[in-house]
Amino acid sequence: MNIANYAPFLGSIGGGFVAGVLAGYAIKQVIRIAAVIVGLFIAALAYLEYQKIINVDWVRVQSVSQNGVTWVADTLTHISNNIGAPHSETSGFENSNLIAITSSVKAGFVLGLSRG
Repeated sequence: MNIANYAPFLGSIGGGFVAGVLAGYAIKQVIRIAAVIVGLFIAALAYLEYQKIINVDWVRVQSVSQNGVTWVADTLTHISNNIGAPHSETSGFENSNLIAITSSVKAGFVLGLSRG
């Protein structure tokens, strides 16, 4: 056995890891930008209310934001429950390669989220 026999397998693992890192980093940046935008919007509402330009119903704002958070939580729960669901076709990969790629993507994703 030489390294040429393992090259496709190792390439798949490395490629999956890099893809996971990039996806984790991108998602963290999108979440960060969205949090800044929402924070600035709420600060602008508070300032405009302080200046008596508008009147904000904070109870309704809290209700709408709570519904949004509940929707996001339900969606993430649904996605996480379907991640391990069996598929009818593995698109040509052997199960051992699929497990290795999935594991390396998960590891890269976590690294991308934590270091991004």
